[in-house]
Parts: sequence; C-alpha cells; structure tokens
Amino acid sequence: MILRVEGVTKAFGGVKAVDDVSFDIAAGTISALIGPNGAGKTTCFNVITGVRAPDEGRVVLNGVDITRRLPDEIAATGLARTFQQPRLFPEMTVLENVAVGCHLRSRTGAGFLSTALRLPSARQAAEDARSDALACLERVGLRQLAHYRAHALTTGQARLVELARAIAARPKLLLLDEPAAGLNEGETHVLGELLAGLRSEGLTILIVEHNMRLVMTYSNWIGVLNYGRKIAEGTPAQVQTDAAVLEAYLGTRELAASLA
Repeated sequence: MILRVEGVTKAFGGVKAVDDVSFDIAAGTISALIGPNGAGKTTCFNVITGVRAPDEGRVVLNGVDITRRLPDEIAATGLARTFQQPRLFPEMTVLENVAVGCHLRSRTGAGFLSTALRLPSARQAAEDARSDALACLERVGLRQLAHYRAHALTTGQARLVELARAIAARPKLLLLDEPAAGLNEGETHVLGELLAGLRSEGLTILIVEHNMRLVMTYSNWIGVLNYGRKIAEGTPAQVQTDAAVLEAYLGTRELAASLA
C-alpha cells in the first residue's frame, strides 16, 4: 500500500470540505476520486500534498507519516502533482518548465558554486535535464512546442506540459487534478493511454476527474465523495451500479451518456 488516508477532516469556516475520509491506494494502480463540484476532492489532494494541514486524521506515504510535512518535503519523498489550473512559469519556454521537474528530483545535482563557475558537472547536469525534459515532452506529444513560451499555450497544452514536468520528477506517486479538462476526445484518449503506460512501468497514479469515460476505462479503484464524505468505493463496475453514487452524482442517464 503506497498511500493511506486515515480519517481526514478539513473544515473552512465551520463547513467540512473533507469529513472523516479514509482510503488506501495500492502501488502500481490508477485510482480516481470523483464527485460533484464542491465534494472535497481537491481539498483532499491539498491535504495529501501538504498544501493544507488536516484538522483531524493523518496521511501515510510509503509507511511514513507525512501529515504535517511541508509540500517540498513531501515532494522529496517521491510525490508529484498537477493542479486544476496549470501552474507554469509563463515567460519560460515549455522545455525550461519541464526541466524544472528534472532539477527537483536531483538531490546531488550541481550546486550554486559549480553552476556559477560553469564547471563541467553543472554543464552535464543541465544537458541531462534538457535531454530528459525533451523525452518527457515527446511522451505527452508536445516535443514540437519545446521552444514556445508557456504563456502561448492553450489550456489543454498547458495541462500536458504540467504533466510532463511532473513525470520528469520521476515520482513514485503522481496526483493529477482534472488532467482531461480542456482536452478534446482524441487528446483524452492519448492521455488515458499515457497513464496506462506509466502504470505498467510501476508508477502509482491518483486522479481527480469529471470525465467518466476516462475514469471508468483506466481506473483500478474509484472513491466517490459527496459533501466531503466518502459515499462509495470500489472497481468501476461496482461504482457504476452503486445506488448512492447514482443518486448523488452520476444518475443513470448521465452515466449512460458519459460511457456511450
């Protein structure tokens, strides 16, 4: 079990955005959190990644309690994430943005002095990062945009660049917040196949997503939140037929339409 969320609660002004939520994520799987807008999915992500501290409960990653660690400390343990709104450096090139992920994973990379003096170790580290970043862009289908400024990207392209940057960090656990938003049907299929490929290489992935076709096709496990509480969990087949899920979120017509 790579991730365990135990009894996590997070309130804002008396409203419980996440209310006593628990779940386990098995290593080497694609898992999903779904639910209506405002169900608490992103808040749950923020607690896992250290952006928000929970009021109650704890988060365990690879057997280590990371509940009150800072986001950069959690990232150093092998966790990477993307956000609902892509967070790129707008004046940097696409390649430079992805290379940031390469540098984040390096614990013994070239230091400030070697970089300032342009020592061979610093030049080699920069070249390695560039090569790795290009490979990650190739993987998400955006190598041709490597030298574009990030501010020139569409929202869908920006999401894929942020995904490439997260992959470049070589995490053990990857959290993706609405990765298919802004993507067309073809791009969403490519994304699903990419995630399946990463899973086959041993990466564990947890997504928050509204695209039910993507979720139902590629997920091993799905947790359903509503008003901050977990109301169901299981395989896609189990979730699709769960009465509480149909009532609270999917609806028989909506589910049928999403999977048609």
